[in-house]
Amino acid sequence: MNKKLKVVLSGGGTGGHIFPAIAIADEIRKRFPDTEFLFIGANGKMEMEKVPQAGYKIEGIDIAGIDRGNLFSNLGLPFKILKSLSKSKKIIKNFAPDFAIGTGGFASGPALYEASRLGIPIFIQEQNAHAGVTNKILSKKAKAVFTAYPKVEGFPSEKIKFLGNPIRENIVTGMTETALAKEKMGLDKDKLTILSVGGSLGSRTLNNAWKDNLENLKEKGYQLIWQTGKLDYHELNNESRISDLGSQIQLREFIRDMELAYSAADVIVSRAGAIAISELAVARKPVLLVPFPFAAEDHQTKNAMNLVEKNAARMVKDSEMQEKFWNTLEEICSSENVRKEMSQNLEYFAKPNAAKEIVDEIFKTVKSTM
Repeated sequence: MNKKLKVVLSGGGTGGHIFPAIAIADEIRKRFPDTEFLFIGANGKMEMEKVPQAGYKIEGIDIAGIDRGNLFSNLGLPFKILKSLSKSKKIIKNFAPDFAIGTGGFASGPALYEASRLGIPIFIQEQNAHAGVTNKILSKKAKAVFTAYPKVEGFPSEKIKFLGNPIRENIVTGMTETALAKEKMGLDKDKLTILSVGGSLGSRTLNNAWKDNLENLKEKGYQLIWQTGKLDYHELNNESRISDLGSQIQLREFIRDMELAYSAADVIVSRAGAIAISELAVARKPVLLVPFPFAAEDHQTKNAMNLVEKNAARMVKDSEMQEKFWNTLEEICSSENVRKEMSQNLEYFAKPNAAKEIVDEIFKTVKSTM
């Protein structure tokens, strides 16, 4: 490297867009510690807090998506888009990056569009099985599109590189033997253990499903690590039917040491967000997926179906939970052969070195200009 590297990254709105961008930046910084980074985010969105916490500089632009609930609020959207394009162009011209990386979300549209117009190589990382609108438009100008699934509709097939989603380093390196993890968590190492996770806020659908099946859980003697999220934790923590099960249930509002929880689990119940699935694939534990039905363009169902088609997961729709949840879960829990086969099939989706391989590909493409 003959000169100091400068990189623009843009992605946000949700952790699923933000954390892959940070993971890619971390990998570049490992290789070239004096690299100068600049993130471009949407003012008022979570990236404006999370990116500085990770040690990176960020500039905000005023951009938002279409509000389908209040159509009148969209009247000012064209002006916001023009303003965000103008500011993105100014930021990128002043910073003069060697290349730009977009991971989806409102801000990455104007940022990468203007980068491409200025002749700067752009790269896209798409987390889901269904291409987001922003990334779909940008893919026409991108040098490469890095995906977590082998086929993603909406992208030119020749640009797709199936390398996986960058995930937290501690999930890759921190997994331990199941019996040892159970002991560390104060669980019986000889009992089948289920981990239920519904995101940081929790999932009322999953919480209600467990409330409806406490008797089944008690009868089978399965242990449950139950991440409730903020929404229902206090109510559930005061529920006598749950406390009556004693050590059979570990109720948590939030799980910080997720690698230990993944390690302790024999079976996992989860929503089907992109990063969650990528972590579950690396953990290689049999999983029952319950896609969040209101995700944009129902992308969680599409994520889940990719695993179901490879017999790497089972799926139950939100609307079918009362009829199908326990029976589907019991199919997994009651058969060691089913669990073993699902774990083996998850290997196809496990990409523990995603960030490293994405950065390898980027430098392979741009090295001739550096």
